[in-house]
Amino acid sequence: MSLRALRSSLVASASVLAGTVLPGLVQAQQSVTLGEISVVSTTPVGAGGGNSSSAQVFNGPGPVPPGGSVGPSAGTRLRGSEQPLYKIPSTVESVTASDLAIDQANNNLVTTLARRTPGINISDSQGNNNRVDVTYRGFTASPVQGVPQGLAVYQNGVRINEAFGDVVNFDLIPPQAIQRIDVVTGNPVFGLNALGGAVNIQMKNGFTWQGTEISAWGGSDARTAGYLEYGKVSGPWSVYFTGDGLNDRGWRYESPSTIGRLYGDIGYRSQDSEFHLIGLAARSFYGAAAATPVDFTHRDPRAIFTYPQTTTTEVGTLQLTGRVDLSPTWDLAGNAYFRRFSQTYVDGNDGNFENCSSRSSFRGNLCFEDDGFSPSAGQSQLAFRNQFLILGQQNQRIPFRSGIPYGTLDTTQTQATGFGGSLQASNRDRVFGLPNSFVVGGSIDAANYSFKSSSTLGVINPNLSITTDPSNPFYGNIPGLGTPQLRTAGALGIAPSSVNGSNLYMGLYTLDTLDVTDRLSLTAGARLNFARIQSEDLTGFSPDVTGTHYYNKINPVAGLTYRFFDALNLYGSYSESNRAPTPLELACANPDRPCLLPNSLVADPPLKQVTGRTYEVGFRGQLPNTYDGGIITYKIGAFRTDLANDILSLATPGNTARAYFVNVPSTQRQGIEIGSEYTADYLRVYANYALVDATFQFNGTLSSPNNPLADDGAIQVRKGNVVPLVPAHQIKAGFDYFVTPDWQVGLYLQAFSSSYFRGDESNLNRKLPSYYVMNFQTKYQVTKNLEVFGLITNLTNNRYATFGTFAEPGAVAGNLRISDPRTTTLAQPFSVYAGIRYAFGADPVPMSPEPIIRKY
Repeated sequence: MSLRALRSSLVASASVLAGTVLPGLVQAQQSVTLGEISVVSTTPVGAGGGNSSSAQVFNGPGPVPPGGSVGPSAGTRLRGSEQPLYKIPSTVESVTASDLAIDQANNNLVTTLARRTPGINISDSQGNNNRVDVTYRGFTASPVQGVPQGLAVYQNGVRINEAFGDVVNFDLIPPQAIQRIDVVTGNPVFGLNALGGAVNIQMKNGFTWQGTEISAWGGSDARTAGYLEYGKVSGPWSVYFTGDGLNDRGWRYESPSTIGRLYGDIGYRSQDSEFHLIGLAARSFYGAAAATPVDFTHRDPRAIFTYPQTTTTEVGTLQLTGRVDLSPTWDLAGNAYFRRFSQTYVDGNDGNFENCSSRSSFRGNLCFEDDGFSPSAGQSQLAFRNQFLILGQQNQRIPFRSGIPYGTLDTTQTQATGFGGSLQASNRDRVFGLPNSFVVGGSIDAANYSFKSSSTLGVINPNLSITTDPSNPFYGNIPGLGTPQLRTAGALGIAPSSVNGSNLYMGLYTLDTLDVTDRLSLTAGARLNFARIQSEDLTGFSPDVTGTHYYNKINPVAGLTYRFFDALNLYGSYSESNRAPTPLELACANPDRPCLLPNSLVADPPLKQVTGRTYEVGFRGQLPNTYDGGIITYKIGAFRTDLANDILSLATPGNTARAYFVNVPSTQRQGIEIGSEYTADYLRVYANYALVDATFQFNGTLSSPNNPLADDGAIQVRKGNVVPLVPAHQIKAGFDYFVTPDWQVGLYLQAFSSSYFRGDESNLNRKLPSYYVMNFQTKYQVTKNLEVFGLITNLTNNRYATFGTFAEPGAVAGNLRISDPRTTTLAQPFSVYAGIRYAFGADPVPMSPEPIIRKY
């Protein structure tokens, strides 16, 4: 019996049952719309706001599911930098709105990117699945200050790597407002940070989505969430609005989450132009408790280490985008934006304090541990030891009391105001009688930032909370507790910071694709990147922070595609890329004056910019009319990126929260990606595999003081050692199946091989174990407007960790001790969510009579 025959029997049985129990709810099967990603923007600006050649989605048989309609195309003309996928000489991986809807209960786009995209793995360093590091081909986009960033991220054509540390806050983007996400590689036109590629997020607007939709859901860990979505077209005008919120207590202790987001778009369209005014306001609060010693999690998987550890982030954006058809072959597109970013981070840490050395002048007072520091040339032991005396805001000394587990309550505040824009012209005139697409453009991104950090003296209580009240219920009166603005006399190891600065990033680019024949297309282009980074120390403790740094580079790209036939398309390219050091990295490049990450700025030896060279080659294609009339799409590709002067974050002795940055000579990421998808009118099955070989390409010594196999705090890195936290083997597979026209189920698997702990760049210790995770989803169309859905994550309740590093063994507080230096962040266990989605106010767009396929 074929799948279609089996399904027909199930449909008939379900129809009888539904006719008895729910009369009138079973509707006739309609034709299907399958995913189409036939057109991709080759630049961030794309076709301007309101790109109507948007991806349609896999809906399966039956009525259109709840949600407004996807607007019809405004025409078949390719505008701006749009290109058919088969003409793009590098990799493009895409995620649609329907893919995001499957993971709705998770309420973040990162989950979907990781589930669907080969080569992406997640590292949860913060203990909250809303604030994870996304690593693609060994390059990372992270919300955590201090993680070297290797991916450029754009939203509606605006770069959203934040000004201070190039961090990316995916959690501040409402997933239901996303039209589609393209992960693009080998294209320097996307500017700074595109070492491993760019994530290009296109949002919905009133021209591409109409209707009203309300959804609410809840489940494990007291999660409650919901959203409202509205879109409408009236004459030449459109409006789109959505707002959502989420609250839960987290699956670990002291790890709640609260998210609120508003997004709106007002659009105007004429026959030859389109404009959009866009606004975003979002706020998140997390009690993320970060990695936990394995000694604790063996006893209780929900255990945490020192706390509080909270992050409050706010962002507001106002943006104007536009596109004008100047002639039948010339287009002009651009955008301008204003962005405000604010983040406050409170972190309880081990204080790394001790009684001042007997070889100092201050025995009996509190000193910072001086392990890992050495006297400078000609410096006496007395002068060296005296540098580590702890002083308060008024330069007061603090008496030392033995038996007290001192800690610190560290606070950082980052604020940035960014503004800028881009302008792009494109032309599709024939060249020498051959079809041609030419793009030329420029961008400017400017930002002013301020940064403050300080530490307050506290104590680690037996429950691992850190408090600052001198009258402690466990240890009695502790002199000096609550003293703010801690620093050492020599401003070494710990000191407050206050820095103002500005960034200016500018770029000029051009890109051309020439169709030499109807099968062969050649692409060539380049981008000039310029960066100026200024900073000023306001404390007087770190005058080296004050300075101005300039970086520039021209990055070329060249490639070709050859379309043998629909089933076989060859692509290949060479490209270069670069990223300038961030203000955070520039200010934290001295091991004697490390940063409290994601915290303070204290010293400023210059860092070199990172440069990359990427090579890609592969095949992709489609096989129509296969089994049961379905369509198979596939891709087989290989890549290699060589980096010079890569930037690493290294730990300092005594506290894993403090680190500094260094350039290393070279690193390499290379691998293969294989993917295939089968799509019929009632079934979609996908499977992909990625081999990611991320290695160091130099011999040298790095600091890793808490690595148990380090030699006096240092480890030896050899050429070929593997970059930590990058699993070499990654497998992803899943299916969506319509049991009846109204009932869909899906099962998704991700499996990853083992990876090394952060801080084990020498590859001497045992690894984070390999793991797999399975998720299950289902939804049922109760009426034309009402849908119920459910999601189970970690279906098999597998216990695994996606992040690991090292901590200093020893006593912590009371009877608590760390004997095993490994710390990990365990993944969320078996969790269940359920909800409803109700839509009204829009007539569904008629379904295509023939399947629309992903075209290669």
